[in-house]
Amino acid sequence: MAVQLERGVDFPMVDLANIAYYPRIFDLAHRFFEDAWVPICNIRYADLLLQRKIGFPVVHVESDFHAPLRYGDTITATIWIDALGESSCTWCYEFHNQKGELVWTSTQVTVCVNMDTMKRSAIPEDLRQGLETCQRDEANDEQ
Repeated sequence: MAVQLERGVDFPMVDLANIAYYPRIFDLAHRFFEDAWVPICNIRYADLLLQRKIGFPVVHVESDFHAPLRYGDTITATIWIDALGESSCTWCYEFHNQKGELVWTSTQVTVCVNMDTMKRSAIPEDLRQGLETCQRDEANDEQ
């Protein structure tokens, strides 16, 4: 099942036009990415990095900006796994504002690495099991 998380658009994220500066949107996406690990795999991303020495850096990104994110907006992120390889994982993001308007979509490919060597490694089985269950919901396909 896809994960849904919420965060607000904070004042430091916006520019003089009162819209989120695009690098801040990627920062927001990364915060959602980190938060998603608990509901998906029952582990904090910080624990993956610091204790298990496993990371998932982004190696490819495609994004579309559909509408502005504004100061005070509440963003609901829907995140799911579109593809899972031996060491790679394709994450899909949809951001909607509090009015339900689609504001941003992105597909991001991450690769599982050993944090000590930064070498690609196979996704551990316990993580794979969680990631495999994080699929797009049929109800979202109709939106």
